[in-house]
Amino acid sequence: MSNVIEARDLRKVYQMGEVQVEALRGVTFNIARGEVVSIMGPSGSGKSTLMNMLGCLDHPTSGEYVLDGEPVASLTGDQLADIRNRKVGFVFQSFNLLSRQTAITNVELPLRYSGVSKGRRERAIEALKEVGLGDRMTHHPYELSGGQQQRVAIARAIVNKPAMLMADEPTGNLDSKVGKEIMQLLLTLNKESGTTLIIVTHDPNIAEQTQRVIRLRDGVLDGVA
Repeated sequence: MSNVIEARDLRKVYQMGEVQVEALRGVTFNIARGEVVSIMGPSGSGKSTLMNMLGCLDHPTSGEYVLDGEPVASLTGDQLADIRNRKVGFVFQSFNLLSRQTAITNVELPLRYSGVSKGRRERAIEALKEVGLGDRMTHHPYELSGGQQQRVAIARAIVNKPAMLMADEPTGNLDSKVGKEIMQLLLTLNKESGTTLIIVTHDPNIAEQTQRVIRLRDGVLDGVA
C-alpha cells in the first residue's frame, strides 16, 4: 500500500520577539493511503502546527513532507494553496459555512476555486446526497441543525475527491448522539471511497475508532500506536 503522507524530520520554529519557539522538533512518520489516523496531544504539544503542515496551510522550517507523491515542504504560498485545494479536504469544529449561501453553493466553493465549471452543480448535488442531505440542498446554514451543517461541511470537503480528509475536532460542537452520527459518516466515507482520514481530537472515544493514534508532546512524537 502506498503512502499518502511521508513526513521526515519536520521542524517548525516561530520567532517570538527575541525568543525562538520550537513547535515541532523533528517529527517523522508515514500515513498509508486509505488509513484512518487520529492525532492527539495536550495543549502546546504541536498538534495544531502539525495539522497546518499536513494540510498545506503552512510549511516547515526544515524537513521533508511528501503529500500524495508531491514534495511540498519548500513550496511557495500560492503553490501550497493550489495543492491544498486539489489534495486536501478540511472539516472544522465550527463548520465554517458561508451563512448567506445555500448548502449547495457552499459545497460548490472548492470547485469554483479549482476552476471547475462543467458539471460543478452535479458534483455538489452528488456530494450532498452522499452525506444524506439530498433534501436540504437549497437551505441556508441558519435553517439547518448543527449536525446538518457539519454534513454540509463534509460534503464541501469531499466534493473535489481529495487524497486526504482532515477533520479538526469534527464533533466538538455537537451533542453526543449527533457526534456519533458524524463520526460514523466519516468512517463510512473512508470505507467507501478509500480517502485517507486524519482526525485531530482530544476525545479518546474518537481516537479508539481510528486505526492508529499519533501522539505528540512538546513538539515530538510521544508514540504511534
